[in-house]
Amino acid sequence: MSFDFTTVMDRRGHDLIAAEIIPFENVKVREGRTAIPMWVADMSFPTAPCIQEAIQERLGFPNFGYFSEPEAYYQAIADWHRVRKGVTDLTRKEIGYENGVLGGVSSAIRMLTSPGDRILLHAPTYVGFSHVLEDLGRTAVHSPLVRDEAGIWRMDFEDMDRRLKAEKIHLAIFCSPHNPTGRVWERREIEKAMEVYARNDCIVISDEIWSDLILPGSMHIPTQSISEDAKHRTIAFYAPSKTFSLAGMIGSYHVVYNPWLRDRLRKEGAGTHYNSQNVLSMAALIGAYRKGGPWLEELLEVLNGNAGYACDFIQDHFPGVRVMRPQGTYMLFMDCGDWCRETGTGIRELQRRGVEAGVIWQDGEAFFWPDSIRMNLALPKTQLEEAMKRLETEVFTAD
Repeated sequence: MSFDFTTVMDRRGHDLIAAEIIPFENVKVREGRTAIPMWVADMSFPTAPCIQEAIQERLGFPNFGYFSEPEAYYQAIADWHRVRKGVTDLTRKEIGYENGVLGGVSSAIRMLTSPGDRILLHAPTYVGFSHVLEDLGRTAVHSPLVRDEAGIWRMDFEDMDRRLKAEKIHLAIFCSPHNPTGRVWERREIEKAMEVYARNDCIVISDEIWSDLILPGSMHIPTQSISEDAKHRTIAFYAPSKTFSLAGMIGSYHVVYNPWLRDRLRKEGAGTHYNSQNVLSMAALIGAYRKGGPWLEELLEVLNGNAGYACDFIQDHFPGVRVMRPQGTYMLFMDCGDWCRETGTGIRELQRRGVEAGVIWQDGEAFFWPDSIRMNLALPKTQLEEAMKRLETEVFTAD
């Protein structure tokens, strides 16, 4: 490979929460064990060299005054969507900066709903959505995903339609690809979902931050490309942050074709007086989208290998634990319910064991799915192998 996906970086001492924080109270890593960060959704790989080069180039000019986004910023986004997502009609007017996808989601919710209103989401539900809705005083209504005979997560369109009607809901958050399950929706699935939303006069917030991280065998279909109605019913959010591990740089963007929605979203964001871009974040996006394609292709090979290894290991060594091999993202969602019942071990005890063994994973129950754990697979293979060995010998053992 041309890029480095094997070096184990010591991320401690650089203010990175993945390496500095354990997301469970009163649990510590056992003495003598190193912590393997596998919880928060950023990567343990060095980012693409072209991004550092773009930032260094901007640092070469010794002035960082007020600025406006140049045409190169919008062109980089439009070109990336044309090449990577097959979108040929995206222009500058449809693109707008956001201080993070959740910031954009928050603005869209504020402009389209009032405190106390209900909003439809799928469960398992990304914990960030839950926090935003709680902070804004809105109520989440969860439509559970269901597994088919092959264990693939599917939307329940009848349940979605019933809940929209019963609760008189007119705003939904759609996660594509889906976090935490790693499901990449097929075209017909998105078409049927958008038909349900349209029948219920429901505007759609589509979080597509993971849309570049699609593993072999699947294809991301932008929600707005499904139909003319979907194009104008949807507020979509994107970012290079998951793709290139740039969460700390801050910087996302919306794509909105509907002028009515676009004007109001921009007004809502501008009203905060802090929804403005950092010049180095802009340089990072331009560098990533102009030259980051080869790095991304190698990353996807690594993630596909890690996903296959992890799922095979779990299937062979952890009976009672169910996982769907991710089709996208680099997260793995483990349903441990059968294992917990068969062994008489509570999910909190299981989670504690993992952390004590140095496998820092994430409580999946916060995603509104009982007896579950979320794990980050974006780390060097040697660390993943060590984590699985610890889970086999120290964690998934009956008392």
